[in-house]
Amino acid sequence: MRKAFYMIFAAVMMCSCGIYTKYEPQTSVPDNLYGDSLSYGTDTASLGNVYWRELFTDTLLQNLIEEGLANNTDYKSAQLRIEEAEATLLAAKLAYLPSFAFAPQGSVSSFDNQKATQTYQLPITASWELDVFGRIRNAKLQAKALYAKSIDYKQAVRTQLIASIANAYYTLQMLDAQLDLTERTMASWEETVETARALMKAGQYNEAAVAQMEASLHGVRASVLDIKEQINQTENSLSIILGEAPQKHQRGKLCQMQLDCDITVGVPLQMLSNRPDVRSAERSLEAAFYATNQARSAFYPQITLSGSVGWTAILNPGKFLAEALGSLTLPLFNKGQNVAQLRISKAQQEEARLAFQQALLNAGSEVNDALTAYQTSHAKTSIYSKQVESLQTALRSTKLLMQHGNTNYLEVLTARQSLLNAELQQVANMFTEVQSVISLYQALGGGRD
Repeated sequence: MRKAFYMIFAAVMMCSCGIYTKYEPQTSVPDNLYGDSLSYGTDTASLGNVYWRELFTDTLLQNLIEEGLANNTDYKSAQLRIEEAEATLLAAKLAYLPSFAFAPQGSVSSFDNQKATQTYQLPITASWELDVFGRIRNAKLQAKALYAKSIDYKQAVRTQLIASIANAYYTLQMLDAQLDLTERTMASWEETVETARALMKAGQYNEAAVAQMEASLHGVRASVLDIKEQINQTENSLSIILGEAPQKHQRGKLCQMQLDCDITVGVPLQMLSNRPDVRSAERSLEAAFYATNQARSAFYPQITLSGSVGWTAILNPGKFLAEALGSLTLPLFNKGQNVAQLRISKAQQEEARLAFQQALLNAGSEVNDALTAYQTSHAKTSIYSKQVESLQTALRSTKLLMQHGNTNYLEVLTARQSLLNAELQQVANMFTEVQSVISLYQALGGGRD
């Protein structure tokens, strides 16, 4: 009999090996994760490893980022999610320990008008589940993975918050530069229109030419109002990010901006350790792995030890009573339900695996986009400088020719408008270069604690 018991126990333990398997971290990434056209070397140096204060050296921007980290509601909510996950993990760890309860009972009974009998019990009960088949263990490991995921979520919010504040700050600088250019162009146009009106009174200009110049001036004035509205909207957006009421924010000038950084992306495997969203996706995969193990453990018996000690007046008043009980619960008629739950867990685990792969692909694509944008805008810098310089020369020459009667107002109008457009594009390209660095910093998991 004993031999048969040992054989059955050994068979059960062999069949339950799957519920004790440990999750193996992912250590591979898709080939050419950053794209074929980008080289990244073999070292682990990366822009994502730079501390955010070393990248954003503008003290005004640093103050705004500090304010955002202190007041942003999403970031505070992420911290609360960590506390929730930490409490869940603590509960899973405490499941290993026996549970105790004080359960006093009392009754009064009388039969056939006899004297009433009073009885009572003052027991302390205890119950302890033996985790022979790993149900509690897998629940704890799943809670541990979800706790780590909540930390990664907080880091993802932090990275996004820093990037959003920096983007809003440099957007305001870009709009300020565009407003300054447009206002200077408007002032120049106003001077030109006044001159044209004086020439028209002297009979050297016709009314159509002056009307055309005035129409162009009105267009520039409208552009000034549009830019001011965009500045106000961006100010409000930044205030929301910072968790404050709408207000103005001090800032420097875009032309004085510089980001001292080494644009390197590191090896793709760093995505596993730097990107919080990638780590979070893997934590979900790990949690799903242990959820599948839990579903497997439901096929095996549940062993529970219970007992109670205390005083009782049921048999002998005031006597001490102790009781111990062991129970084994084996699923018999809910096998179909357990099979269905296992299939669900396996499907969810596969979904988590695919989500992790997609997170890696998204990360690689974001790095490729940001790095390509940086390289393109950086290459355009000298081109726009030369274009603006040429158009400034063309405008000066055209104005001189018009003063000597060798050209007309249309050529001056075209030259001035072309110069304004080129200067605005130059400012926009400066912002694009800065924005691409911020995007690359975020894509490489920068801004960590």
